[in-house]
Amino acid sequence: MGEAAPAAWLPQTVQELAGRLTTYIAENAKTARAFLKLIGTAGPLQEITIHTLDNKVDARQMRAWLAPLLEGGEIGLVSEAGCPAVADPGAKVVAVAHAMGIRVVPWVGPSSILLSLMASGLDGQRFAFHGYAPVDPAARAKQLKAWEADSQKQEQTQILIETPYRNDAMFDTLKQALKGNTRLCIARSLTTSDELVQTHTVAEWKARPAPDLARKPTIFLFLAGR
Repeated sequence: MGEAAPAAWLPQTVQELAGRLTTYIAENAKTARAFLKLIGTAGPLQEITIHTLDNKVDARQMRAWLAPLLEGGEIGLVSEAGCPAVADPGAKVVAVAHAMGIRVVPWVGPSSILLSLMASGLDGQRFAFHGYAPVDPAARAKQLKAWEADSQKQEQTQILIETPYRNDAMFDTLKQALKGNTRLCIARSLTTSDELVQTHTVAEWKARPAPDLARKPTIFLFLAGR
């Protein structure tokens, strides 16, 4: 994900809904306000309440935020990741809402995980998202090999992310740790003008110029050969 016009990644009906809500729960109030400013709001932006969902927030606080919904109304959950509650701490809020008997309505939003899988050509029937691999190079290589073994045994696509400034190191480790016939997909800067999605075997990647991944949001996917 990156800078792009909202119309390219968010349906108009969702933009209209998001623009009329007056209360939100978000990981970061500053970026949430930037998002709302981008899509436009029905009322003054400064009058919109944004509850910050950080590591200090517990279930009791979440219940307090959601309590007004028991008497009607709406609260929006917005994610830094583009798709609330998927690889995102917003799932905790959704769990509390269900426990309180509050209706939860999902709206279409971009998930870089699913978008990359859709464009990869790898198995979309069986897949696993792992989040981050270990930072230590040796531990990272060991984990990637373990995921590759799972991929071969279960015929399952493996999906992971990395902190953008470590993308090049991750790409190098993938090429070194995985087998030559494993198919590896690189999905960079999805939904932007800099988007790149390419799938090749590891052996083919080794023979090709490395893609420019430095400090660019990237999803890595691979499927072991049979």
